Amino acid sequence: MRYIDTHTHLDFAAFDPDRDAVLDDCLQLGVERLVVLGVAVSNWQKVWQLTQQQPMLHAAFGLHPMFCAEHQPQHLDQLRQQLQNCSGHRQLCAVGEFGLDFYLDNTDRDAQQQLFEQQLALAADFSLPVLLHVRRAHAQCIATLKRFKLQRSGIIHAFSGSLEEAQEYLKLGFKLGIGGAATWPQAKRMHRTIAQLPANSIVLETDSPDMPPSFAVSQRNSPQNIPAIARHLAELRKQPVQQFAEQCWHNSCELFDWATTPVS
Repeated sequence: MRYIDTHTHLDFAAFDPDRDAVLDDCLQLGVERLVVLGVAVSNWQKVWQLTQQQPMLHAAFGLHPMFCAEHQPQHLDQLRQQLQNCSGHRQLCAVGEFGLDFYLDNTDRDAQQQLFEQQLALAADFSLPVLLHVRRAHAQCIATLKRFKLQRSGIIHAFSGSLEEAQEYLKLGFKLGIGGAATWPQAKRMHRTIAQLPANSIVLETDSPDMPPSFAVSQRNSPQNIPAIARHLAELRKQPVQQFAEQCWHNSCELFDWATTPVS
């Protein structure tokens, strides 16, 4: 079986001691492609350097809403320049990670919304998919996406919303990133939603090194967990795991406009 991890932070320091060994093991496990996401100006260079060293890696660049107070107006210009510099390269796959995070009461929602819309416009300009972080902001995100009508949609990362919210994203052409959170036994609503999602709507992700699955509690999350996550999700959906894994592979390749043959 073959897999794609559509959301990792492999550039984070947690992987510095054994990053190459992790990637070697991923290949043995069938995890043949991974997306590494930039979250701020400060990590874009490391993300791109990593992708240039490993053909199985693909890069996305964005300004994460959780660091909204740290982002400066000129960083948006730098994001445009970063995308321009990498434009046309096969390992540039998306704009992200960005979006809306209304989890904290004191967050500056207006500033987040402005930055969100500016990055959606950049994605449209470069004809790239978007990889979106959305926490307690699905209604606002959906309303904004309806206004922008992106030609290339994207992924709603770590989706844990309702079936109704999922359906709204699917109408807009988005895929839903599902990972370790769905393996926890207490995630009952998520289990019910996942069981009802169309086959062409799900892509696999880890958010590693964060959001560990139930079988790796208190451990560093890793793309190596993707096959086990896929088994859990296939069981929830009452599907053969090989069928489910292949569908997720196809969904990811369709979104990123990748050939479905393995990476050499």
